[in-house]
Amino acid sequence: MKFGKRIKEQIQESLPEWRDKFLRYKELKNLISSPDPAEFIFIGLLNSEIEKFNAFFVEQEEDFIIHHKRLVEKYGDNDDETFREEIGEIRKDIVNFHGEMVLLVSYSNINYTGLAKILKKYDRRSGGALRSPFVQKVLHQPFFKTDLVSRLVREWETTIDAVFPASNAEAERGYERSAAVSSAAAGEGIFRNTVAALVTMREMRRGSSTYSALSLPPVNLYDLDLVLQPIHIPSPILS
Repeated sequence: MKFGKRIKEQIQESLPEWRDKFLRYKELKNLISSPDPAEFIFIGLLNSEIEKFNAFFVEQEEDFIIHHKRLVEKYGDNDDETFREEIGEIRKDIVNFHGEMVLLVSYSNINYTGLAKILKKYDRRSGGALRSPFVQKVLHQPFFKTDLVSRLVREWETTIDAVFPASNAEAERGYERSAAVSSAAAGEGIFRNTVAALVTMREMRRGSSTYSALSLPPVNLYDLDLVLQPIHIPSPILS
């Protein structure tokens, strides 16, 4: 799949309030295709995009830290009776929170990849060599550093496994079954978006004929295999 189509689909599958925060890939591509693309305009647009990514990512990261603390305080000390009474709300809160964090990691991945690809196109068109030094700069930007969010994702997956344990038979059914169960439990929208983001990240990690160390995030940026492990959350208890 061409990257322009992939990022368009990713934007459509993202949360509505996030959609204007992604890379303006088509606009940058059209600028490159102009008869005489001015380098200072191109670089200016890229820097503006990076500032946008950083502001959005840091804001979301801070919100996740606050939300993480609230969830721990809300559910960490519940007794058994309270837990049973609030099982549906707990399930929804945890799965939605996990899904939003996965979406943010995907946001980082696809915007980084888009920057690398658009720079490659620019260098090919202009005969320049902007890509390597610019990507090295991007590696130090806040939006690229997903370690904290990835750690929170893993922590809440551990919580999910502890609070809603799966039997061996259930685990063997795989991610597709888990996604269906979780979707019913937590609300179709957020989980559908999360699954789409996971699929996109997995496809990007597989590489392509143009794969290089600069074209995709480093493999150790995010433990994608861990996220794709079955996540079992029981279906709602019916009265």
